[in-house]
Amino acid sequence: MPNHNITRHIEALVFSSNQSIGTQEIILALNAVFNEKFTETQVFESVEQIKEKYSHDDFAIELVFLNNGYQFLTKKDYHETVNQLQLHRSKKKLSQAAMETLAIIAYRQPITKLEIEQIRGVNSDYSVQRLLEKELISIDGKAESPGRPILYSTSTLFMDYFGLNNLNQLPQLKDIVKEENTVGENVE
Repeated sequence: MPNHNITRHIEALVFSSNQSIGTQEIILALNAVFNEKFTETQVFESVEQIKEKYSHDDFAIELVFLNNGYQFLTKKDYHETVNQLQLHRSKKKLSQAAMETLAIIAYRQPITKLEIEQIRGVNSDYSVQRLLEKELISIDGKAESPGRPILYSTSTLFMDYFGLNNLNQLPQLKDIVKEENTVGENVE
């Protein structure tokens, strides 16, 4: 098979993708461009070369495997600098209501809007709409209950946005709740 330097083509694919890109997507793109059959092994070897290239201190980014695909992310050493930029762009931040709604959906998915509102105790129309617009949640079908309400789940963009490979990486309640937050005395 002729050498097309697919490593650079894969690097360009990962760079241009606004979400993590999976091996199969890479193979489909390469097959279409070169009219050849590329294998997962070829892609994996090229990905390893790209990882090695960006592992050097000369680069502020690195290639990471995230959400069953590859994505360029800023190295940890530069997170604080990037965080400062994000603070200045706070207009795009999620409101407290949207964050609450997103957390409920993440932990209880698939879930209906009525169930979200029962947990929050307030109307969640606006929050659900904003999360759909930002593509952090998606419609996951309809419930079998009367009226067949829409079910909502987190999207792949949610996984990328929060740096998760799967939902099991979400913090568990026991990791969040502190001992000082309990009411009454501990009885042993």
